[in-house]
Amino acid sequence: MNAPYPFVERRWTSPDGLSLFARDYAPGPGVARPPVIAIHGLTRNSADFEAIAPLLAQSGRRVLAVDVRGRARSDRAPDPMTYMPDVYAKDVLALMEQSGIDRAIFLGTSMGGLITMALAAMKPKAVVAAILNDIGPEVAPEGLARIAAYSGQPVEIGSWADAAAYAKRINAVAFPHYSEADWDAFARRVFRQQPDGEIGLDYDPDIAVPIRAAGAKALVPNLWPMFRRLARKRPTLLVRGANSDLLSADIAGRMKKAAPSMAYVEVPGIGHAPMLDEPEARAAIFEFLSEVD
Repeated sequence: MNAPYPFVERRWTSPDGLSLFARDYAPGPGVARPPVIAIHGLTRNSADFEAIAPLLAQSGRRVLAVDVRGRARSDRAPDPMTYMPDVYAKDVLALMEQSGIDRAIFLGTSMGGLITMALAAMKPKAVVAAILNDIGPEVAPEGLARIAAYSGQPVEIGSWADAAAYAKRINAVAFPHYSEADWDAFARRVFRQQPDGEIGLDYDPDIAVPIRAAGAKALVPNLWPMFRRLARKRPTLLVRGANSDLLSADIAGRMKKAAPSMAYVEVPGIGHAPMLDEPEARAAIFEFLSEVD
């Protein structure tokens, strides 16, 4: 078996002084190409990209997979109202500045795609191209309500078997084909074992505070102007899980009409959101990136 592709543990400082973390995968040999910055979803972290990031790095692109503030190895914010896409976007711009990166390709899963749209609005020249993974400028309310229902809620976990069972209960709708081994691996990405042996979700439960404060009407954001600016001015790929309850087929169809040049792939048998290790997603991403410099 090949050894895992190595990454450097990189830290940077947010504009408000938090210490934030990213996995930094060095590019393989070849002509230098724009790097990829990968941004995860609401309750997840940089481990979500542990399958696709090494492949992208081996193809010749540096990859920075971030832990957004409040997740995994990044600091938790003293003020939970900073758990907002515009703040996350400013954090990523700080990473670029401190890493000497002027331009990058953004790979955003779910919330990471919203952050990508915000970044393109704040600093358009920083975004060379965008891959939006199962997210759009509008989201289906039933999917967002499902995510909001468990985000930040306490959960009692006594063992890794309990953690895997929780992961399956929350996400089986998206990955109906997963085996017990898959759920164990999934759990080890989203839970962390503390030195005292306790196992807990690897994010600050206060990430849900802004969602609760906004109320039901704000659960469905309208980011169509941001999306149009993003997708009409630069190469964009939309990846959709065929069974997604967050990015409906209707919303995806309207996105394609709004941005006719946008590339598109649908991943069969998968809900929200593809892990990007699926053959269809992987092939579409590499085809898309082959034309981006």
